Amino acid sequence: MMGFSLWKQLKKRLRMRKRPTWHLASIGGLAVLAGVLAAALPAQAAPRYEAEVRVAADRAAIQPKLEEKQPSVIEALRKNKQPLPVSMRRIYLCGEESQAVGLRTSSQIIGMLRSNPGWTAVMDPGGTVVIEERIDDLSPACKESAVFGISKDDYLSLFEGPPSRNQVLRTFYQLDVRFMESSLPEEQVRALHEGIRVTDREEFNSVLSSFSDYALPENREIQDLTY
Repeated sequence: MMGFSLWKQLKKRLRMRKRPTWHLASIGGLAVLAGVLAAALPAQAAPRYEAEVRVAADRAAIQPKLEEKQPSVIEALRKNKQPLPVSMRRIYLCGEESQAVGLRTSSQIIGMLRSNPGWTAVMDPGGTVVIEERIDDLSPACKESAVFGISKDDYLSLFEGPPSRNQVLRTFYQLDVRFMESSLPEEQVRALHEGIRVTDREEFNSVLSSFSDYALPENREIQDLTY
């Protein structure tokens, strides 16, 4: 199994092989030009506090009202007169966590949702209000064990531990394996088969996008490749 740092070094070597020398020279020239321009131009004034407040107010104005986002849940809460059990579910790019919050009144639950516009709520059949928060990162458990690999049916997948254990956490797109193996160096293909460890969102998206060129055409059209 390959750690992400080794995977990153491999990608860098592959890019360097493909990069023409004139491109490197042009980067140096642009850097010098940028330095000259930066010295010649006056510094821009910082935005005024009033402007920042106005922008924040404009953003708040276009936020959909809670009643518009979750009408059925809010209506049910307003009709309810008794405290309800509440649980918190955190949904990550990889993994979920649930935690019991305890009994809360309807007004308290609505207040929680108003204070956190990104949260949503559902009521399960047992009467528990489940508040969901989507987090743009891997869960703590996934950070310890998430490994990208290829499944038996050629899907790029995220596994708990080495792909050989076949404990799939999440499946993404199906790969054109023949095209991939004929296009990439053997070392890079072997890394995917053995597993590539990822520990955060940046690494997650890096691996996900690296193999997107080898997704079957129908998968490219429907799959959102970054998160």
